Amino acid sequence: MERLMRLFAISDLHVGYQANREAISAISSRPSDWLALVGDVGELPEQLDFVFGILGRRFKQLVWVPGNHELWTEPWKPGSESSEERYARHLDVARRYGVITPEDHYPEVEFGGDRYSLCPLFTLYDYSFRPANVALDQAINWALEADVFCSDEARLKVQPYGSVVEWCRIRCTSTERRLRQLGGKRSILIGHFPLRYDLVTLPRIPRFSIWCGTQLTADWHQRFNAELVVFGHLHVPSVQFRDGVRFEEVSLGYPGQRSKSADINQYVRQVLP
Repeated sequence: MERLMRLFAISDLHVGYQANREAISAISSRPSDWLALVGDVGELPEQLDFVFGILGRRFKQLVWVPGNHELWTEPWKPGSESSEERYARHLDVARRYGVITPEDHYPEVEFGGDRYSLCPLFTLYDYSFRPANVALDQAINWALEADVFCSDEARLKVQPYGSVVEWCRIRCTSTERRLRQLGGKRSILIGHFPLRYDLVTLPRIPRFSIWCGTQLTADWHQRFNAELVVFGHLHVPSVQFRDGVRFEEVSLGYPGQRSKSADINQYVRQVLP
């Protein structure tokens, strides 16, 4: 009897760290299954090339969405590329390996005998994951009051957009338009950033939440008939439910955030069936 195809997922590989880069080689081969790489694979196209080259031979199909680290550039350098241009270079790498990205058609795929529309998302954040009494123009100061800061503020070059807020809203508008075209089909939503504020659990740095997503996506799991939502970014693996929908945070994280003896395959999570 033929085994049903499975979907695995992992995020935040951060292969700029040597220990993480070495760990990639230990990921087990599952040639009949799909793997979603849910953002922050690396910062440079050659890092994505390294990961896609190894894992593309070990899985039937790779899916990739960008995290914030894939958008990092060097804005302080004259003539440096924009974050959107960096994203375009990552897309070129993905296309060479046949990796499915947020810019591709949403495929209909069968996992565990059930059929879904698989939807890779690129939505960004707009500082709206903050208390109601904190104004948008005070959000970063609110975080700084607790000595919390995100390197994105120095590493993103958002031109031609006026701000990351504008870029986020444009991405969400175009993505929502595509999701509506699914016509109510059961979906799997895969994006680096949590879709809901109440999924952001960061006990040590709670005010980092402003760099974690947007309220614009809070009801997408209901509106677009999601069976499953997969995300990363938080470096806090979890399984949570909202309105009967399963949300899985699947991050590996930085080397210091896990045991040195941990097997990376423990972090390659089977999310379907």
